[in-house]
Amino acid sequence: MFCRAMWILTLVVFTSGVCPAQVALPVGSNPPALEFPHFPDRLHAFVWRNWNVVATERLAKVLETSPENVRNLADTMGLPPEQAVPAIYKSRLYLTVIRRNWHLLPYDQLLQLLDMSPEQLAITLREDDFLWIKLGSLKPRCAKLVYAHPDENARRREAEIRNIVREVFTNPPAKDSEERFAFLNELGKAIPNVPPAAPRPAGEGPRIVYSYFAVYGDPLSDPSLDPYPDALLQKLAERGVNGVWLHVVLRQLAPSKDFPEFGDGCERRLENLRNLVRRARRFGVGVYLYMNEPRAMPAEFFKNRPEIAGVREGGYVAMCTSNLIVRRWLGDSLAHVFTNVPDLAGVFTITGSENLTNCASHQNLAGCARCKTRTGPDVIAEVNAAIEAGVHHGNPDAKVLVWDWGWPDDWAPAVIAKLPKNVWLMSVSEWSLPLHRGGVAASVGEYSISAVGPGPRATAHWKLARNAGLKCIAKVQLNNTWELSAVPYLPVVDLVAEHCRNLAGGASARTDGMLLSWTLGGYPSPNLEVAEYFASHPASTKDEALDAIARKHFGPAGAPHARKAWTLFSDAFREYPFDGGVIYNCPVQLGPANLLYEKPTGYAATMVGFPYDDVNGWRGPYPAEVLAAQFDKVADGWDKASELLAVAAASAPHEEGAKQQNDEVTNGVEGRAGSLHFRSVANQIRFTLARNAVAGGKLPPVDRRMRIGEMREVLAKEEKLAVSLFALTTRDSRIGFEASNQYYYLPQDLAEKVIDCRWIAGRLED
Repeated sequence: MFCRAMWILTLVVFTSGVCPAQVALPVGSNPPALEFPHFPDRLHAFVWRNWNVVATERLAKVLETSPENVRNLADTMGLPPEQAVPAIYKSRLYLTVIRRNWHLLPYDQLLQLLDMSPEQLAITLREDDFLWIKLGSLKPRCAKLVYAHPDENARRREAEIRNIVREVFTNPPAKDSEERFAFLNELGKAIPNVPPAAPRPAGEGPRIVYSYFAVYGDPLSDPSLDPYPDALLQKLAERGVNGVWLHVVLRQLAPSKDFPEFGDGCERRLENLRNLVRRARRFGVGVYLYMNEPRAMPAEFFKNRPEIAGVREGGYVAMCTSNLIVRRWLGDSLAHVFTNVPDLAGVFTITGSENLTNCASHQNLAGCARCKTRTGPDVIAEVNAAIEAGVHHGNPDAKVLVWDWGWPDDWAPAVIAKLPKNVWLMSVSEWSLPLHRGGVAASVGEYSISAVGPGPRATAHWKLARNAGLKCIAKVQLNNTWELSAVPYLPVVDLVAEHCRNLAGGASARTDGMLLSWTLGGYPSPNLEVAEYFASHPASTKDEALDAIARKHFGPAGAPHARKAWTLFSDAFREYPFDGGVIYNCPVQLGPANLLYEKPTGYAATMVGFPYDDVNGWRGPYPAEVLAAQFDKVADGWDKASELLAVAAASAPHEEGAKQQNDEVTNGVEGRAGSLHFRSVANQIRFTLARNAVAGGKLPPVDRRMRIGEMREVLAKEEKLAVSLFALTTRDSRIGFEASNQYYYLPQDLAEKVIDCRWIAGRLED
C-alpha cells in the first residue's frame, strides 16, 4: 500500500509502450517530456543526473558513445571526479534512477540504463508501492538520446555551469561527507553471539514498526537485501519496539494443489523468513506479515477457472472469496507458513486497500455474479475469518490484527460484530480529526503527527470492538509522515507524547498496542521511546515522559534546553496546513531540490512523486497565499527550535556530548533540514504565483515589474536554501531518503537547483 486514499489502480490498465520485447509497458496519456533549458540540452541533463549514480560505461552504452566522451562532458560541467558506483545502487537506488530519467529517456533506453528486462520494469511499476501512480500514471514522450559533440553554444553554457559549481559548492567534497546509504554501515551490521533477550512483561501489547530501509516488493527473495539486520533490530529494541513487519505476497510463500503455479521459490523465502524470525527473537522482537489478500490476478489466470473469477478492474480480476476454493487456499497457505515458521508473531490484514483483493475491497459487489447478492460486511468478515483460521491452525498464539482501513463507516459495525473473537481491531488513530489552520477548516484522513489523536472514527470503532470482546490497536506515525518524510524523524516529541498519553488514558481511547509506522517512519529515534514509556508508565504525565527521555539523551544540563526545543518544534508543527492533497502533492518531500520553471509545465502534481509547478494541485482547501504563510510559520518555529537543540547538545555532559557527535539520533539535523523543506514550499508557491501572473500578459507595467522583482527575490532565497541543504545532505546520508521512495534527491540535484535558479534569473526582464 502507498497512501491510504481510495485509489482505483489505474496502474493495472497498461497500454503498449516502446520497448524491445512484447511486454506491455504503460504510457498513459504520453505527453511530450519536459525540457530542462538550464542545461545546454537533454544530453547534458542526462550525464549530470546519472554521474556517479550509474557506471560511466553503462551511460556510454545508453548514449552509443565512448566512456571517455561521457567523462569529458561531466568534467566540462564541473562534476566531481568519477567514482566507482557502489553495487548496492542497483538494488537500492533503482526508484531514484527511474524518477530522474523519466523525462529524459524512452523506455528502451531506460531499461538499458537500469539493466532491467521489460518484465522486471512492468512488475516494478505495478507492484513497487504504487510507483506508476507516483509517476503520474503516464510516461512522457521522449526521443532516443544519443551522444553528439557539443557545439559552440553548448560549450559556453558548460563553462557557465562549471563556474557556478566552483563558486557555490565544495569540490572536492568536504572531508566529513558521506556516501549515500552510509547509514547502512551502522544499522546494517550483523551482531554475533547476542544473548537471548529478557522476557517481555506479561500481557505487553505489540509496538510494531517497519524497517527504515527495506526494499518493499519481495524482501524474502534475496537474503542480501535483509530488511532487518541485527544492528537495526538492536536499536529498535532499545527504543521499545517489540515487533517489526514486512510486505509479502501470499502466493509466493506456499504451494497449492488448487493453484499449482503458486509457490515457486517458497522454500527459499520461508527459510529466509525463519532466519529473520530467529534473529529478531534474540532481541525480543516479533515478526508480523502484512496480509493484503487474495491479490487480484491477470485475466488469463481465470481462463480455465471461471468459477472463482470475481470483480474485474482493467486487466486484473479478483479471486472471489465467496468460492470455498479461494477461502481454503487462504487458510491452507497461511497454515503452511505459520507451521513452517512457528515463531512468527502474527499478521495484520487490510481488506479495503488500493489493491483489488476481495470483491468487496472496492465496494463493487455488483461486479461479481456470486457476491452481488451478498453484503460488503459479510465478505470482509469472511475474508478475515479465513485468514484467522489459517494463522491459528499453524500457531494458536499468533496475533491477527484486522485493519479497518478502507471500510465504509456504515459497514464497520456489521464487520466488527462478525469477526472472530480472538482478533484485534486496528484503526488509524487520528482519522477524521477536525482542524482549523490559517483560517481554513479541514480534517485529517491519516498520516498526521501535527494533529493529535485519537479522532472520532477510531474511538467509535474501538468502542464497537471492545463491546464485541476484541482487543484494540492504534495505527499511528510517531517518527515521520507524508507531512515530511525526507528526514528520518520529526523532532516534535511533545506532539508524540500527547498522542501516546491519550492512547494510554481513559477507557474511550485506551488501546492494547500500536502499529507505529507504515513504510515510512522506521528510524530508531527518541520518538519511538515515548510509546514504550507510556506502555510501562500509563499513569504518567506528558512532562514526566519527556523529562525522562530528554535526560537520557542530553543529560541533566542539556535536558531543559531539549525540552524547550521539542516544544517549539511541536508548537510550530501545529500550524502545518494539513490536507491529503497538500501532503501528497506539494513539494514538501523534495523541498529545495524541486526545480522552478520559467514557463508553466502543464503537468499535474503526482502523489509523493513529481510536484512540478502545480500550485492548484498542491494547495488542497487552502488559498495559495495561506498555504505559503502556514509553511513559513512552521519554518520560523523550526529555525528557533533548531538553535535551542544545538544548545542542548552542547550542554550535555562531556561523555554524552561526545556520543552526540557519533550518534545522529539527536544531533538536530532533522530540524535544520525540515526547516529548509518547509521554507522552500512557501518560496515555490510565491514564485509560481508571480510567474503565472506575469505569464498571463495582462499586468500593467508597474505590477509586472513588481512581480518580476518577487520572482528574483524567491530565486535568491531558493538558491541559499539549496546550498544549505546540499551541505547537510552531503554530511548526513539519511537526509532525502525514505524506504518506499529510496532517495528523493541526491546532492547533485541541489547543485542543479542553483543552476536552474541562476538560469531563470538571467532570463527575467529588469
